[in-house]
Amino acid sequence: MADRVSENAAPAGEGGGLDFALRHCEALVRAGDPDRYFATLFAPAAARPHLFALYAFSLTVARVREAATNPMAGEIRLQWWRDALQGEARGDVRANPVAAALEDAIVGRRLGRQPFVDLIDARVFDLYDDPMPRLNDLEGYCGETASSLFRIASLIVAEGADPGGATAAGHAGVAYGIVGLLRALPWHARSGQVYLPADILTRHGVTREDIVTGRGGPGLKGACADLRGVARRHLEAVRAQHAALAPAARLAFLPLALAEDYLAAMERVSYDPLNTLVEIPRWRRLWRLWRAARSAR
Repeated sequence: MADRVSENAAPAGEGGGLDFALRHCEALVRAGDPDRYFATLFAPAAARPHLFALYAFSLTVARVREAATNPMAGEIRLQWWRDALQGEARGDVRANPVAAALEDAIVGRRLGRQPFVDLIDARVFDLYDDPMPRLNDLEGYCGETASSLFRIASLIVAEGADPGGATAAGHAGVAYGIVGLLRALPWHARSGQVYLPADILTRHGVTREDIVTGRGGPGLKGACADLRGVARRHLEAVRAQHAALAPAARLAFLPLALAEDYLAAMERVSYDPLNTLVEIPRWRRLWRLWRAARSAR
């Protein structure tokens, strides 16, 4: 996995205030979410710092489970972020570089705060080992996490004006979220997390224990194939909505250009859902993103 950069490496008040916070967010995204980092390089220069702040915030709240010693400690960390967004946190919120950069993005691009709070609320699920009951629940989870990032990113690149495409963002997030969860399945399984919907697992005769103990089996491959089919249906829905997007906002959807390659990698005969590291070469990622950026303009 990518190297980690601590989101609390130094307070924003040290080493340059907001400038330090923005550089910190960029480094955090580059290390922890390289696909979105490379995609952001194709965005307008004025939008990049705000996009890095958005993605750094997403990384930070997504990592709360591994940063906290127990679910209650994780709940407290997530509550701090809710309070920070709503102006109720104690102390100097801007001492946290990610919070400082995010606040600058929210104010600078006139973004609503509720989508960020909704994303935090969705991340509460990550703190526990509860099952994902149904496919609809998984789509809702991806909608409140990944879909909201596409939507907010489109507002950022469109300089706060409504670029349209809310439906496209919804489908994009579900497709991208499912692909990401399938890629992360080996790590989630080892930590006792199962995001694959129970209704799909039951249909293929797979239990939670099959996953967290590493047994796997042909049923798990079938369940993953079903989810890849769901991701592809949402990708098709995004393409159908392409015309509804303002040209400037299309750059916010660049990370989605990598989804098909990841799905194809999971369809190789050698693919093992619990052990295969699903990657594509960096040059190919950059080439895909470059092509998508050219067609978006």
